[in-house]
Amino acid sequence: QVQLVESGGGLVQPGGSLRLSCAASGSIVSIYAMGWYRQAPGKQRELVAGITSGGITNYADSVKGRFSISRDNAKNTVYLQMNSLKPEDTAVYLCNANIRAVVGGRTNYWGQGTQVTVSS
Repeated sequence: QVQLVESGGGLVQPGGSLRLSCAASGSIVSIYAMGWYRQAPGKQRELVAGITSGGITNYADSVKGRFSISRDNAKNTVYLQMNSLKPEDTAVYLCNANIRAVVGGRTNYWGQGTQVTVSS
């Protein structure tokens, strides 16, 4: 069984910063691409940032220059550093990882989500 557990969300004022973490655990053989998505009320889920196993990153236009994704392969963890936060960044942030497990082969896994609220 594989699990993704996120942490680091919360309430922050506009212009502030937060750092999200997502740790994968379980019977993992390999972790390929990892990423962060977000979903605001009444809106579709959107990709915020992604990172390959080799460290190549991509970002949504709306967060370029403000957010930074990184990963620690030794810890099976992906991070999202969010700076200069805006009210429109308010959403549930979900971690996603493409993982080959001992049982079940290669599958996309999702975390439970962490709430980020940007408000004064």
